[in-house]
Amino acid sequence: MITLQDITFRREERQILDGVNLQINKGEHWVILGRNGCGKTTLLEMMTGYQFPSSGTVDVLGNRFGECDVREVRKQVGYISQSVIEKLTLRDPVWEVVATGEYAYLRFYQTIDEEVRQKALRLLDEVGLLYTADQTLATLSQGERKKVMLARALMSNPKLLIMDEPCAGLDLYEREKLLIDLNRLSERDITVVYVTHHMEEIIPLFTHVALVQDGRIVAAGPKKDVLSPEWLSRAYDWPVAVEWADDRPWIRALSGGKQQ
Repeated sequence: MITLQDITFRREERQILDGVNLQINKGEHWVILGRNGCGKTTLLEMMTGYQFPSSGTVDVLGNRFGECDVREVRKQVGYISQSVIEKLTLRDPVWEVVATGEYAYLRFYQTIDEEVRQKALRLLDEVGLLYTADQTLATLSQGERKKVMLARALMSNPKLLIMDEPCAGLDLYEREKLLIDLNRLSERDITVVYVTHHMEEIIPLFTHVALVQDGRIVAAGPKKDVLSPEWLSRAYDWPVAVEWADDRPWIRALSGGKQQ
């Protein structure tokens, strides 16, 4: 599904990514985890073709970026990020915002097919927001807007769904409601890639984790292999303990910065 090989990326004098290799296969769901500024979002930008590496190769759904029409590849990739939300028109009705995902538009300027409208309504129903269909996007809470973005991303029946910190800015209640909807993605034929720096967002859906530190992937593989106190203490530069509950990991910083 996604292959990153020997990826480096420099912005002016700063080395953002340094020798990244990552293989994501069909049927796997990955979390990219790490501290702020470690290169997580840049990795997503490589996968979606919004950034190109200084060196190395990026292959997505059998297409090598730089040798294909990236716009055609993006039609098979759902993308959720704050930058996309900020480009939408807040006064548009919610169902119409969802429907734009069918064509990767930001806004409609022509009549929308009834079939597309009904599909948007079905997806709103799936995420529990059908009652908001005729409201404007501006009237929704931050958590509701994130659910709208999920419905929008699923409109085109993507093979890949890439999410950049979808729970950012949400309180515990809104976060947990969104995570319930995300966990249902296991019922779809889709591969999910999810960026976060909050380990408690790693719900049962996710099978693999890539742990990023200073532009390098220091560990990658099945989540219970990677989410060990040793690897996490190294990546976060602070000693931690890890506990598992309901197939979700929870991290605890050890007091005083000393291993216990």
